[in-house]
Amino acid sequence: MNFRKQTLANGLRLITVPIAGSLTTTVLVLVEAGSEYETKEINGLSHFLEHMCFKGTKTRPSSQNISKELDTLGAHYNAFTSDEMTGYYATIAKENTDKAIEIISDIYLNSLLKEEDIDKERGPIIEEINMREDDPGSKVWELWPELLYGDQPAGWKITGSKESVKMLKREDFLRYFNKRYIAENTVVVIAGDIDEVKVTETVNKFWEKVQRGMRTQKPKTIESQSEPRILLKYKQLDQTHLKLGVRAYTITDPRRFPAGIIMNILGGKMSSRLWLRIREEMGVAYYVHSDYDFDIDHGYIAIAAGVSNEKLEAVVKVILEEFKRLKTEKLTDKELEEAKSNMIGRLAISIETPEDWADFYGNQEIMTGSIMSPEERMAKIRKVTVEDIQTVANDLFKDEKLNLVLIGPHKDQEPLKTLLKLG
Repeated sequence: MNFRKQTLANGLRLITVPIAGSLTTTVLVLVEAGSEYETKEINGLSHFLEHMCFKGTKTRPSSQNISKELDTLGAHYNAFTSDEMTGYYATIAKENTDKAIEIISDIYLNSLLKEEDIDKERGPIIEEINMREDDPGSKVWELWPELLYGDQPAGWKITGSKESVKMLKREDFLRYFNKRYIAENTVVVIAGDIDEVKVTETVNKFWEKVQRGMRTQKPKTIESQSEPRILLKYKQLDQTHLKLGVRAYTITDPRRFPAGIIMNILGGKMSSRLWLRIREEMGVAYYVHSDYDFDIDHGYIAIAAGVSNEKLEAVVKVILEEFKRLKTEKLTDKELEEAKSNMIGRLAISIETPEDWADFYGNQEIMTGSIMSPEERMAKIRKVTVEDIQTVANDLFKDEKLNLVLIGPHKDQEPLKTLLKLG
């Protein structure tokens, strides 16, 4: 799929993705404003600000004004916050493309951030935090970066804590908004059956008054580990939720391609090694899957599972056995080609809609400032060899990179510590 990337006169980056015959258009706005751009005192502000941008603007003074207008147009719309970015989007019938651009720009540029709305929204956000606390599957995901990165932005919760959310003041929102929500930090993506010249004119019109400023980088994440680590959270549950993995690579490191294939082989599909061993053969888990994340300056690969409490140690042993196997035994060409085929097929499936394409191009631009086409990514996957897999496995699967997070009715770490050895 062809795309056009340009930097407008006001400093805004615009990516247009023409998709002939599409009945819908997606308007996606991404900004370099996530939890890794925060200080400890304002942890959770990026996420809180995302909520506030739907609470009213100068021309749409309430959340109901915004939602009613988008709902009347049949739009699919939402927002999200991660450690690296915040995003706002709407997918809409193509004849309403200009309207979607106008509404999303209004939400982004002109939010009122009223003190009474901030105070009211603390409640839902604290309940969101409570919800995650009560869901062990979600909580494992929050504890994982805490174990890897500790007390630095990469280790903090995206939502912040209940304490930090309660302390945020309107002045914090305004200061952060003026620093982060500037043209230089922002990417607008329009994907659909569009007239690129007309769309560019429309974006220029509605984004004319976007703030300018100095683009600043987030604090560099410090990677430091010399031995296996465990983070155990005691909770009386009927099963144990765990995440076991290692520190890995950044989003620009070419070794992420063999690392991704390793994760596919271990837990990326229903015929993967660990799915077959833990679910099908042992029968002690409902979910077993791989998880990996390659960020700007850090990354990891891991296996996540919910397992029988009594079989926790047995499952940890099996996962470690498969880590070791990839170090000591070469893959067969057949297993490697099956993994490549699966990943290429899933990549193709993941870029079917305008929303998919906007996300595909926008995320790359906001993370790296450069874009790799699907065909280029597929070529990188195809190029990986059996030798590459073994080399990367030997680099990744080391004792001093091992990390284990678990939630369940366990209080003693010692039995698990003795297991965390790869040799």
